[in-house]
Amino acid sequence: MTTDARTMVETVIGVDLGGTQIKIGKFDREGHCLETLTLPTPQPATPIAVADTIEQGICQVNADNSSRAIGVGTPGPADGSGRVAKVAINLAGWKDVPLADWLESRTGLPTVLANDANLAGLGEAWLGAGKRFHDSILLTLGTGVGGAIILDGKLFVGRIGTAAELGLITLNFDGPMCNSGNQGSLEQYASIGAIRRMTGKEPHELGELAKHGNQEALDFWKDYGRLLGAGIASLLYILTPEAVIIGGGVSASAEFFFPSLLAELDRRVLPSSREGLEVLTAQLGNRAGMVGAARLAWQLHDSIAIS
Repeated sequence: MTTDARTMVETVIGVDLGGTQIKIGKFDREGHCLETLTLPTPQPATPIAVADTIEQGICQVNADNSSRAIGVGTPGPADGSGRVAKVAINLAGWKDVPLADWLESRTGLPTVLANDANLAGLGEAWLGAGKRFHDSILLTLGTGVGGAIILDGKLFVGRIGTAAELGLITLNFDGPMCNSGNQGSLEQYASIGAIRRMTGKEPHELGELAKHGNQEALDFWKDYGRLLGAGIASLLYILTPEAVIIGGGVSASAEFFFPSLLAELDRRVLPSSREGLEVLTAQLGNRAGMVGAARLAWQLHDSIAIS
């Protein structure tokens, strides 16, 4: 596609704000990424410094002024209206930051915010493993356990914007303490930190050992799948999604824990609550948050057009 042709196409901007990098992409309505830019997150990552960097990046990728809205994923919850970053993990001084207002005043484009894990789920639902489904759940198994709920193709965040903290559901009443204040949460059994605590090894090390037939590693992944399946079972009873999508770094070893995970779901969940269910690995990798932010921007643009 030529540059001249691109200027005839309406686009949106998707921003994935992380602790070390800010990914910015320009997307058309079909989800084609027409331009991307990755910038270092300013250090210290104060709200004003981050807003300045995002504004500069948007100006670069939107030089043709084709963009109609901005979506931003932040490493923490946004308020229910998608206007305010309530807190941002690993970013200095972030509490109740009106980032959407700031970016709108600087760029003239309507802006909406959401938690980055939620947007990863929305991205997978749009262009990744969840695109065949109306209703899906994403679990990201990484440093923590993040989650997203997609209902009828739209992100569900609840009345105050903080729903879908799926990793914080209780798995064991007397289990290890969680940073959230909960005890025995799913995160305390399924995250990278939990795997280190339980085995003294990194997930990728256990994956390599399992590939070479190490019985101890294979037994660990079997138990891991059972624990994860027990947590997902509770979610299935509440939401009855068409698909559960597993992402994050730990998903690289899905071949070793999916069999026991699926067996646990079969054992724990009534067939009427898992009819047609598919359990899949995520497809978009570290692009998912940026893609989801773009999808959220399109939904904002369309809602404004209708109103």
